[in-house]
Parts: sequence; C-alpha cells; structure tokens
Amino acid sequence: MTGDQTPQPPGGSGTPEAGEGWTALAYLIGGLAVWGFIGWLVDQWLETDGLATGIGFLLGGAGGVYLVIRRLGTPS
Repeated sequence: MTGDQTPQPPGGSGTPEAGEGWTALAYLIGGLAVWGFIGWLVDQWLETDGLATGIGFLLGGAGGVYLVIRRLGTPS
C-alpha cells in the first residue's frame, strides 16, 4: 500500500544538500582567516617575520577540517 512507505528526505537519494557544502567551505575559509589573522597579530607583536602567521594558518586549516568532520560527519 502507498501508506506503508517510509518518507524520503528532501533531495531524493540521500545525497548531501547544497547547504552542507557551503557550510564546509565557510568553516574552512573562516578557520584560515581567523587564525591567520591572529597569527599575523602575534607576528606584529613579537616581530617573528611570518612564523606565527604560518602557524596560525596551519591551526586554522586543521580546525576547519575538524569542524567539517564533526558537523557533517561521514555519509551513511
């Protein structure tokens, strides 16, 4: 019978929604921008010639990847 079917999520075959892609991109760019800026501020304060900026970008990228995995997880 037609009433016995389980409802399907919007989007049909379980593919990720477009909003999830934008969320992942925002996490990655946001992490790089925020932690890169913090690293730049530390560079200006300690006069370390870009070392802290590089470390900030690495931390921001790693944090962005962590948030994407935590928020979106693995597809089931």
